[in-house]
Amino acid sequence: MSLSSVQSTLSNLKSCQGDIDAYMDVVSDVALGIVEAEGTTDSPALKKLEKMMLQCSELDREINCFVGSVEEMTAQVRHQPPDAMFNLRASVKDRFSQVMGGVSDADLQRHTKVIAFKESIRKYAMQASQAATENDEEELDDDIAFTQSETNFTCPLTKVEMVNPVKNKKCQHYFDQEAILEMIRARHRNKKKCRCPNVGCGNTDFQESDLELDFVMKRKIQNQKRQSAKT
Repeated sequence: MSLSSVQSTLSNLKSCQGDIDAYMDVVSDVALGIVEAEGTTDSPALKKLEKMMLQCSELDREINCFVGSVEEMTAQVRHQPPDAMFNLRASVKDRFSQVMGGVSDADLQRHTKVIAFKESIRKYAMQASQAATENDEEELDDDIAFTQSETNFTCPLTKVEMVNPVKNKKCQHYFDQEAILEMIRARHRNKKKCRCPNVGCGNTDFQESDLELDFVMKRKIQNQKRQSAKT
């Protein structure tokens, strides 16, 4: 076993983690679709999807532990005689067993994607309920609603359709998450306040903590994309 082959293996494993991450995003999106269709967060299908998320979390954890074990043992081998490479496999196996012995199933629930999965379902159900109430109170003409949704789907910073729409809780304006966070952090690095980039908005102290993901808006954007793909 050579160090180059070890690095190649680690690279492949990290690539697998990227695939796991993408798969967990797909599962989360399917879950929101179920909440949207069934109008409830207490669904057997959602329980199955949560189990899938935990299985992904477990696989991701095992890869992290294995990669960490390999990197730790490889770092030690670099400072030892060349014949130490012959014992690398056994050393990694022993270290991996030690690391895995120190983790518990409770850790799976703390995976960022699992937390986001549960939070997105909760928030989406709440936002969808609020949106339904607002629609019952005020019915809009279909053409007007379409025009407004088209405008709302466009980030005022990037001038393109939002991917992860976030809303400022103070002024209610929407932006794409990546674009607005980059703007806020750039202003703060220069020790300056950030004001809302919407023309005429009086919000002069735009904080990152004021932003929240709008899952209803995200689903609307995704649904429009699906409809556009069909036509």
